[in-house]
Amino acid sequence: MAGIPLRRGGPAARIAVIPGDGIGKEVTPEAVKLLKAVTSVAERPIEFVEFDWSADKYLRDGVSLPDGAVEMLRDEFDAILFGALGDPRVPSNQHAADILLGLRFKLDLYVNARPVELLHDRLTPLLNRHEKDVRFMVFRENTEGLYVGVGGFFKKGTADEIAVQEDVNSRKGVERIIRYAFEYAKENGLKRVCMSDKSNAMTFAHDLWQRVFKQVRAEYPGIESRHLYIDTLAMEVVRDPGQFDVLVTCNLFGDIISDLGAQLAGGLGLAPSGNIHPGRTSLFEPVHGSAPNIAGKGIANPLGSALAAGMILDFLGWKAEAKAIKAAVREAVGQNYVTADLGGTKRTAEVGDWLGGTASKALSSN
Repeated sequence: MAGIPLRRGGPAARIAVIPGDGIGKEVTPEAVKLLKAVTSVAERPIEFVEFDWSADKYLRDGVSLPDGAVEMLRDEFDAILFGALGDPRVPSNQHAADILLGLRFKLDLYVNARPVELLHDRLTPLLNRHEKDVRFMVFRENTEGLYVGVGGFFKKGTADEIAVQEDVNSRKGVERIIRYAFEYAKENGLKRVCMSDKSNAMTFAHDLWQRVFKQVRAEYPGIESRHLYIDTLAMEVVRDPGQFDVLVTCNLFGDIISDLGAQLAGGLGLAPSGNIHPGRTSLFEPVHGSAPNIAGKGIANPLGSALAAGMILDFLGWKAEAKAIKAAVREAVGQNYVTADLGGTKRTAEVGDWLGGTASKALSSN
């Protein structure tokens, strides 16, 4: 990831593990098992501490994110491996908002990084598109926009009800995510950055995005940069995803366009993400949700969580191990050693075991 130094000091990398709800409790252990396997081969010092923050705890104790949790994670851990949150017993999803959004905002994880990469031609719904055609990175501003919760109701529950949701954009917030996108492109030898907004309709908030983008892009003359309105971008990503290397946009639009990208690459079961602040404790997760309808059946797809584990290793600066995990996931897809959602017959733990063995073997032979 752009601008991220090696992990902070200490005898071992410390990873906080939050499995959460539903299938998060099934795929997260597989990711931990995979991390233990590859770091053992490479003799990398790593330590895992699990936290039971979930719907179960919320319903039992009335606690979502305990007092002092944010400070503890910030000061004592290098990264967080997150599972999923969401439980039908908590219809408001209050615990999920408190924990996930709380950590994003309170740890100032301003970069949401969503790699979109097709691992096998058979997985894309696009006709005549191949692995090389679906490979780009989405950077979503992660701490501002419409997700900050500024707004309210007037005459709630009446025929005259009014609901207001404010879109909050700061120059600091816009500039740092746009700059991060350019730095990522520069450091990874990528040639194209596209910023997307809706400045033709959102004439105040996204005028700021326009002006900051113009300022920052001038500092990177070697990178081709352009702007597309978000509706045009959505159409172009479907028409020809191969034209994009790096996309950067606001919180809401990034949420939408990254899920669209994930579908082009085979679905949310293969989609990892990083919630990042360079040089600080950052959080990594699959984005498939808690899927309570299949929880406990042993059929959840662990590949998104495995790829999120790989992003952790990349974040820590352990590039060879991160590469081994991605290669193992690619091989699993290629050999159809996958769960039913991807057309295979394997169970969650079987896939996890296979990934650990394959990645470890690759590292041992190098």
